[in-house]
Amino acid sequence: MNLGFIESKTYDEISVGDTARTEHVLTMDDAMAFASISGFDFVLNSEELIERAGGVPPTGPNMWCASLISGLFSMNIPGPGCTLTNVSLSFHDRIHVGDRILVKVQVTAKEDSTKSLHFDCLASDGGGKRIFSGTAQLIAPPTKLRWSTLPVPQVTVHDPYRRHHGLIARATARPAVKTAIVWPCDEVSLGGCVQAFKDSLIVPVLVGSAAKIRSLAQSMQLDLRTIQIVDISDSRTAAVRAVELARKGGVQMLMKGSLHTDELMSAVVSREGGMRTGRRISHVFALDVPAYHKTLFVTDAAINIQPDLETKISILQNAIDMMVTLEVANPKVAILSAVESVNPAIPSTLDAAALCKMVDRGQITGAIVDGPLAFDNAISSDAARIKNIKSPVAGDVDLLMVPNLEAGNILFKQLQYLAGALAAGVVVGAKVPIVLTSRADGELARMASCALAVLLAKPAPVLA
Repeated sequence: MNLGFIESKTYDEISVGDTARTEHVLTMDDAMAFASISGFDFVLNSEELIERAGGVPPTGPNMWCASLISGLFSMNIPGPGCTLTNVSLSFHDRIHVGDRILVKVQVTAKEDSTKSLHFDCLASDGGGKRIFSGTAQLIAPPTKLRWSTLPVPQVTVHDPYRRHHGLIARATARPAVKTAIVWPCDEVSLGGCVQAFKDSLIVPVLVGSAAKIRSLAQSMQLDLRTIQIVDISDSRTAAVRAVELARKGGVQMLMKGSLHTDELMSAVVSREGGMRTGRRISHVFALDVPAYHKTLFVTDAAINIQPDLETKISILQNAIDMMVTLEVANPKVAILSAVESVNPAIPSTLDAAALCKMVDRGQITGAIVDGPLAFDNAISSDAARIKNIKSPVAGDVDLLMVPNLEAGNILFKQLQYLAGALAAGVVVGAKVPIVLTSRADGELARMASCALAVLLAKPAPVLA
């Protein structure tokens, strides 16, 4: 590690007219890092940011711009050991992501009695337009200081919403989807569906106890006057009724409320009155993983516990069809196992080999599929190269197909809790998409799951 040094200037070494300058291009990472430190996150998540496609409101970025003068004082004039006693800035214009900012400070006066220095401060953009101007007052260090410096660390800013933001924008650009919310009888499920309604993602139909729902809405100060409620006294019957609405075309999407997942899915898979199609029903997670370069899909980590080969065929084709609908062209799929070689002692490797052969023969379509692959080989092209694995999937995988629910659940939760992934999930293979959310899911994950299902939902039938 290379050490550098910076050296301060004492009061006597500084003259009126001395200047220091810096310039910097404002990136979105700069703005987000400043937001994280300063608490301006709400500014960067505002609608104005979305509408201006990269521009940001003035408060946060302009304050970031003003912070550049601190660097000039501490690193240039007077340098380490100085004390800032007063600063006054006036802002004349806003800056935007991508703007080049030039900041200058100049000594205008010295006070011998206090060893104070007066500065004029000016910032302008690349075109010469003034961003701010003002004054500052500092006390120079009484003695010369020489400090060692370390290389500036590279800061990586992760916005877990960045990939799902496009998903939600696409969903809100479509007509809102009529959605049955099954037993929305707690604050999280009722508040989430009302927010999705306000965001024009869904037109909710609340299926559950009207008394409980209205009492809860009153305590939460939610207005349900324009929202339909189907009054059902218990959660199991509510699931059956919601599935009936979907089967008959009354709604185009289901969303789990505060009932148990088993109650809802029992109604969905029921042979009498359920929503079965010709395939097994399965689940797909869409994960925004900070360390990965694109959205990573995982199936099936929620529905099928120990799928056999026949079930895996449906799981794989369901996920491929979903990704094609989401406009992921020719998705790359890794069939995961513990090893990358076919081993009769590990049944999942035999299933992986069979699935790949079915792809070769056109029995499964729409994707580039390889397996068995261990997780490291699927995710890292370096790991695959070191093991001499030649695969069109390695290092650029879109979809991970896990061998069973246990492996998938562990994988998804590791990515979520250790790698900071934002997870959205949906049930596919039924007559309509189904949003299954966990009690631990935050608002962003719930909104992304809802958007995912909206993009998969078929339009409501047109009545003659």
